[in-house]
Amino acid sequence: MKNTRIEKDSMGELEVPKNALYQAQTQRAINNFPVSGLTMPASFIQALAYIKYAAAQTNAELGYLDCERAIAIEKACEQLIDGKHLDQFPIDVFQTGSGTSSNMNANEVIASLASQQANLDISPNDHINMGQSSNDVIPSAIQISTAITAYFNLLPAIEHLTQALDKKSAEIGHIVKMGRTHLMDAMPVTFSQTLAAWKSQIKNAKLGIMQSLEQVTSLAQGGTAVGTGINADAQFAGKFSSNLSAAAGISFKPSSNFFYNIGSQDVIVTLSGHLKVLSIAYMKMANDLRWMNSGPLAGLGEIELEALQPGSSIMPGKVNPVIPEATAMVSAQVIGNDATITVAGQSGNFELNVMLPVVAYNILQSIDLLSNISYLMADKAIATFVVKEDHINEALTKNPILVTALNPVIGYLKAAAIAKKAYQLGQPIIDIAEQETDLSRDELLKLLDPQKLTKGGISNTE
Repeated sequence: MKNTRIEKDSMGELEVPKNALYQAQTQRAINNFPVSGLTMPASFIQALAYIKYAAAQTNAELGYLDCERAIAIEKACEQLIDGKHLDQFPIDVFQTGSGTSSNMNANEVIASLASQQANLDISPNDHINMGQSSNDVIPSAIQISTAITAYFNLLPAIEHLTQALDKKSAEIGHIVKMGRTHLMDAMPVTFSQTLAAWKSQIKNAKLGIMQSLEQVTSLAQGGTAVGTGINADAQFAGKFSSNLSAAAGISFKPSSNFFYNIGSQDVIVTLSGHLKVLSIAYMKMANDLRWMNSGPLAGLGEIELEALQPGSSIMPGKVNPVIPEATAMVSAQVIGNDATITVAGQSGNFELNVMLPVVAYNILQSIDLLSNISYLMADKAIATFVVKEDHINEALTKNPILVTALNPVIGYLKAAAIAKKAYQLGQPIIDIAEQETDLSRDELLKLLDPQKLTKGGISNTE
């Protein structure tokens, strides 16, 4: 038996898989774009379903769509929102720049489901796409999926990592360790100061993300083809946003300028920039952890990360800092995604940006990656590493840079001479300072106390 059926659209007939829910326009896109094998993210498909759900509800309220069809469409959309039928969205990310193929894919799948379940003739264009254009649907779907994944996934994940840093600081924050600049020994710091610096980076990145999300919830929907709202009721945009907000659990509103949201992707470019800032914060934290964990014999050896898996196929017993490494790779990917989004964002030609699918793919991947790695860093790196205090204290006592605290008492040149001698002899700085100055051992213990030096200020002998 033949495994295909014949479907037709405005361009003619073609074969479609017999059991596929999609129809002719989707099949044309499948045939036209065998590019990467990458398909649009599930969260983007969910956002398309939310749009079609809210549009059907709105069109019924305005009297343009009969209630029976509206209910059938809404029920079909609910299935997609619940994650069903994702295999019916096979179109490549690298498709028409407006995302029309993905919009029609959703229209056709929803029309097939609704028609089958309600035994009605429901059209992808006339009913599912009523009052809409791909040109306002796809920008809106990008922003809706971005808002949902950011608010419900990313922000809680960042908060989880922040709480892990707070808890770890309460446990080990009092411990003094070697500070480093240029990867070289410097004045001492506490673990609480190190962890607080990481937290500040994350906090400031999160603030930028939250501020940019305020613009993400202002939608193009209602602008239709070019921003004028042709073929959409004047009340459509407002009612649509209200219905969408109720369904999605996030407050959305119509854009104050549809031309802006359809012709540009500045809102997403801005958010992506703040995701890049967060990824840089994560890269900093990951690299600090890797350096502090290095060794165990010939590295810094200040901390020991949890052993999660064998680190080598040839060297028995080797264990690597796999979570920080994964974090660094996530950061690199997000930075690359931001570059792609930046280039795509400048592709607004007159009344439409024509790189929308790749914007959607990259922004959603960045959000997913950062969300997932936040939990892994919190639970498998921050929460579980242990401090090797004996090794840290041994290094601190021999740190010639502690002599910096003597500058106000003996002067820079004298202090430098003491530091060089301590380096050459490999002796604790306090021993050399006692030999080379008139300061007593008690005075030096006070001046060179690492814990005291982490609090700043000017040292004196009083």
